[in-house]
Amino acid sequence: MDSHILQISGLHKTFSTPQGQVKALHNINLNVSEGEFVTIIGPSGCGKSTLLKIIAGLDNSYEGRIVLNGQPIEGPSIEKGFIFQEPRLFPWLTVQKNIAGNFSLKDPAVRLRVEELIELVRLQGFEQAYPRELSGGMAQRVAIARALLRGPKVLLLDEPFGALDAFTRSHMQEVLLDIWQKDRTTMLLVTHDLDEAVFLGERVAVMNARPGQIQSLQHIQLPHPRKKASTAFEQYRRAVLNEFEKVEDSRAAGLTGSHDEMKII
Repeated sequence: MDSHILQISGLHKTFSTPQGQVKALHNINLNVSEGEFVTIIGPSGCGKSTLLKIIAGLDNSYEGRIVLNGQPIEGPSIEKGFIFQEPRLFPWLTVQKNIAGNFSLKDPAVRLRVEELIELVRLQGFEQAYPRELSGGMAQRVAIARALLRGPKVLLLDEPFGALDAFTRSHMQEVLLDIWQKDRTTMLLVTHDLDEAVFLGERVAVMNARPGQIQSLQHIQLPHPRKKASTAFEQYRRAVLNEFEKVEDSRAAGLTGSHDEMKII
């Protein structure tokens, strides 16, 4: 992987509030290779979700430059898939039709691709089920399949498993990893979960408190599947955790945010 499909340089984001200007992101620089899986972790309020929304083209009021597949990002497009914290499915549509969206299942190519995605996200047998009949993890798999249908160049995931119980979350991490390994779609995933970041990411981008900056990029040179109980995994986990401790040290010196902002889950 030596070609950068996503390039972010000198990104700054400021919000206007009744109390004045609030800096959300400061000098974000990040290159992502095609087919890479990057996880982003940082304290609450550091701008992780804001960064994803800017990459998705949902927020254009920023300074800096973002290029996807050789073209500046100017707004939403089918090249960028976005997975929210909740599935946002249409309750009146079946799994099959939710994945198809505004594409017709009467089109043989669309129907074939939907069937392939249903198999990819492990939902065989639930094609005709409605969202109310699905678990939280199953519903999120439908959302992932729907985003992949359009063949995005990059899939952006904003804490997609945050609302799930620990067992389901662990299972969904394995499902997502399987999807990435088979489909090789470039993925950027925001999380508060340190283990999740190390388990999934080829690189972990560690952000500090507001204004959010990428403090470090940790390369996770472990083959998949990774064992969270292994010594090697714990070493990488500690390396990422050490970056948070540096942020804590800066906070204690009065250089960063409050103690509450530094909590990680």
